[in-house]
Amino acid sequence: MLINNYLESVFKQFEYYKMLGEKTFVQLTDAQLFYQYNQESNSIATIVKHISGNMLSRWTDFLTADGEKEWRNREAEFDNDVKDRAELMLLWNKGWDCLFTALNTINEDNFEKIIYIRNQGHSITEAVNRQLAHYPYHIGQLVFLGKMLKNDNWDSLSIPRGDSQKFNGEKFARPKTKTHFTDEFLNKGKI
Repeated sequence: MLINNYLESVFKQFEYYKMLGEKTFVQLTDAQLFYQYNQESNSIATIVKHISGNMLSRWTDFLTADGEKEWRNREAEFDNDVKDRAELMLLWNKGWDCLFTALNTINEDNFEKIIYIRNQGHSITEAVNRQLAHYPYHIGQLVFLGKMLKNDNWDSLSIPRGDSQKFNGEKFARPKTKTHFTDEFLNKGKI
C-alpha cells in the first residue's frame, strides 16, 4: 500500500513537470526554443537534450544496469545542435517514455532492490527521488527562459500575479479532501 501510494505520487509529479515543460514549448516560437544567452548558457533545446540523455541513461534497464550507461555521451548533450522543434519533441518524448516505462516496472517484489548510479548504490526511493529533484531543476530553467523570452505575453503556468487571494479563497471555500496537489493541475491546467 505504501509503495503504491509513493509510486502514484511520483508518477503524478513527473507528469506535472512534463506538462510544465510542454506548456512552455507551446508558448514559444521555434527561434525562442534555440535562443542561447551566451556561450556558457543553455538554450531550451539544449536543456531538453540533456534531460532526455539523462532519462535514457538512468531509466533504461533501471532495475538491472548502472544508471550511467557506457553509451551515454553527457558532454555532447550540451552541444546546441538540435535541428528543429520536431527533433526537440522527439528527444523530449523519448526520454519521458523511457522514464514512465521504467516506473511501471517497480513493484512490491523489486522495491528493495539496490539501484546503482556511477557505482553508487541507491534504494529505489533514493534513485527515483534523485531524478525527481534533477528534472524539475532543469524544467524550472526552461520555464524561466520561456518567461523571460515571452515577457508580458507569458501565460502563467501557476497562480498569476495578483490572483493569490482569489485562488486561496476558492480552495478554502471547498470542503477538505484527500487529493494529490497535481490532480487539479493535470485536469484543469493551472495550480
